[in-house]
Amino acid sequence: MRVLMVSMNSIHFRRWTSQLEDSGHEVFWFDALGAEGTIKELSWVTQKTDWRLRIKKGRYWIKKIPFLKRLNERPIEKAFETYLKEVQPDVVHSFVLYMSCAPILEVMKKYKHIKWIYSAWGNDLFYYQNFPTYRKEIDAVLPHLDYMFADCKRDLALARKLGFIGETLGDFPGGGGYHLDLIDQPIKSVAERSGIIVKGYQGEKHRGLNVLKAIELLDISEPVTFFSADKKLLEYYETSDILKDKNIIFYTPEDGMTHQELCRKMNSALVYVGNNVSDGMPNTLLEAICFGAFPIQSNPGGASAEMIDHGKNGFLIDDCENIEEINGHIQAALYNKELLIKAQEHNMKLRNSLSYEQVREGVITAYNRIK
Repeated sequence: MRVLMVSMNSIHFRRWTSQLEDSGHEVFWFDALGAEGTIKELSWVTQKTDWRLRIKKGRYWIKKIPFLKRLNERPIEKAFETYLKEVQPDVVHSFVLYMSCAPILEVMKKYKHIKWIYSAWGNDLFYYQNFPTYRKEIDAVLPHLDYMFADCKRDLALARKLGFIGETLGDFPGGGGYHLDLIDQPIKSVAERSGIIVKGYQGEKHRGLNVLKAIELLDISEPVTFFSADKKLLEYYETSDILKDKNIIFYTPEDGMTHQELCRKMNSALVYVGNNVSDGMPNTLLEAICFGAFPIQSNPGGASAEMIDHGKNGFLIDDCENIEEINGHIQAALYNKELLIKAQEHNMKLRNSLSYEQVREGVITAYNRIK
C-alpha cells in the first residue's frame, strides 16, 4: 500500500512513521509546513519538503512586507494536490486536524477514492473543540475521514460525538511504543529510588508552576528535578526562601536533556508528577510507567484514567489548579512505600504493552485492515 503522510516535522511524527519501515508499505511524506531540509532518520521515506517559498533569496526581507509575503508563498492546497497526483497513494494519513487535515480538506473531497486517515494527538479535539474557529474546522473535516487513530480512547469516542463516521483503527501512543532497553540498565526497585521528577511546562495548557507551589508546602529533603522547566518556575523559585532550602534542580528546554537522560531520571525517581489543563494520553506518564516511577497525573477528560487506577498504580489529580490536592497526593505517595512497591509491580505488567515491538505490531495490523 502506498501511504502519503501529511504532517509537520515533529519527534512524535518521526517515531510513529519509523514503525512502518520494512512493513511492506511504501511511505511518502508531505511536510505540512513546507520547511527546508529532510528527516535523515527517515531516509527510507520519500519526502516532499521545501515547497512553500517561490523565492528564497531575500526571504527574510520579503516576510516583512505582507503583500510580498503572500505572493511569495505557495498555497498548501496546490502544492499538496500536485504531490498527490505524483504519488498516487492508496491512503493519505494526516497528523493533527488543524495542521494537516483542514488545509487539505477541499483537495481530499475531490479525490474521494483515496482513503483518508487522521491521527488525533494530545489536545487536538478535546481542547480545541471549545474554540469557534477550530470547532468549525473539526465539524468540517470529521465527516470526510475514512479512518482514525488516537492516543487515547477518550478521543475516539469524542470524535464520534463530533461527527466522525469512519472506522477507528485503535488507540496507540502518539509516538509509537517505547524502546524499553533505551537506558541500558535494570529497573530500580523502590528501595533504590529517591526524590521526585516533575514536568515543568507552564502555559496555556500546562500547570507545572502549581506543582512547584505544592512542593513548597512539603517538608522534604529528597531531590526534586523539574525537566522542561518554564522560566516562570525559575522566577517563582527566586522569590521563595523556602524553595531555596530544598534540593531542587531545574532543566530548561535550552539545556537539551535527551530522551535517554529523561528516562534514566525516571528510573531513579520515586514519584513523577505531570499537571495539565488539557492533554491526550501524556507521553511522560507512559515513560514513568515504563521506567518505574510512581505516577501522579492530571486527568482532563478522563484520558489518564485509561492507564491509572487511582490509588492502585498511581494518583489522578482532579483539579490541576488545586495546589493542596497536588501536595496531598505527593505526600501520600512519598510516605507509603508499600503502595509504591505494589504500584510498580502493577506498572511493570503494563510496561510490556507499551514496548516498541508490541505497539508496532498493533499499528501495522491496523494499517493492514485498510481496504
